[in-house]
Amino acid sequence: MIIKKAEFLKSYAFGYSGGDKDEICVVGRSNVGKSSFINALCNNGKLAKASSTPGRTRLINVFSINGGEFNLVDLPGYGYAKASKTEKETWDELMGHYFENANTLKQVIVLTDIRNTSEKDRQMLGYLYYYQIPFTVLATKCDKVTKSALHGEIGKVSTYLGLGRDNIIPFSAVTKFGLDKVLARLDQILHSENSN
Repeated sequence: MIIKKAEFLKSYAFGYSGGDKDEICVVGRSNVGKSSFINALCNNGKLAKASSTPGRTRLINVFSINGGEFNLVDLPGYGYAKASKTEKETWDELMGHYFENANTLKQVIVLTDIRNTSEKDRQMLGYLYYYQIPFTVLATKCDKVTKSALHGEIGKVSTYLGLGRDNIIPFSAVTKFGLDKVLARLDQILHSENSN
């Protein structure tokens, strides 16, 4: 797959239950680099607003890819410690409503920091298993570990999450490492009868 065009469509504060296009959504902890991933994926450094302060994405942001080939949906980051209880409940409600009602959702891209996979990530996978929503895991920030350590770090992530090593794509938004595999995975998801 080649992403030639990406544009922001709309933000939703509540009640978004999917559009009329195939959708792939992105989830992850609030400091995992979701905005950086989206910008690297779409080759547009200003598409998703990245912030130095974790937890700034508090809306569901929808982007149109390749003139409507599919929509990319950015969900609020989870697990931000400084968020209030009310904010956390609002985020959970936003995501829950979307997951339970988005009929055009093809896949969830779960981002986890290769250096710091957490219980929140494991809980997210449990949620997706429960609702039988297919997902792909990306281990982000691979530029922060040495090439010699990468294999071992992926092994730690796979053990912690209970996934096969081949089911995890190592990725760096800085160096674009793994971008080709992500694009190939998106192509497979969107053009395969069985995207599991």
